[in-house]
Amino acid sequence: MDLTKRTPRSVKDKFAGVVMLGRTTDKARASQAGQLGEYDYNCGMDQGVFGFLGIDHEEYRNKASSIDDAQLEQWVRKEFAAKKTPAELDAWNAEFLQMAPEPGSDKETYFVGLRDAIDPTRTDITRWADLLDLDEGRPVPHATPA
Repeated sequence: MDLTKRTPRSVKDKFAGVVMLGRTTDKARASQAGQLGEYDYNCGMDQGVFGFLGIDHEEYRNKASSIDDAQLEQWVRKEFAAKKTPAELDAWNAEFLQMAPEPGSDKETYFVGLRDAIDPTRTDITRWADLLDLDEGRPVPHATPA
C-alpha cells in the first residue's frame, strides 16, 4: 500500500465489522513499507480502534504486513472482535463516526482551519470522518439542517 500515490480507505468503511480499521490497515502496511506519505500510523483515531479491540499497534502493523485482507479480517474477528457483542460493535461504530472536535477547543480551531482550506462552503461538515472523506475527494452529502 503506497500512500504517497493513493489514499487509504475511508473511515466509514468497515473491516472485520469495525469502522476505521480498513484505513488503519492501509496505514499499517504503508508504514511498514516506508510509503506512508502525509499519513500518520497510530494516530489518535487509530489508537481509538486499537483501544476498543485491545490490539497492540506494533503487532497489528506486523500482522497486516504479512497477510492479505481476508486473512487479517479473520484474525481480527477471531482474536479481538469476537470478544465484543454485535450491540457493542454497532454502538462503538456509531459513536466513532460521530466524533467531532469539542466546541471551543484547539482541535475545533484546527478542524475548521482544515475544512475551510479544503472547501469553505462546507460548514455543514462537523465530524472527523466527513472531513477526511472531503479532503480525500470522496463524496460527502450535505447535511440537512435540523
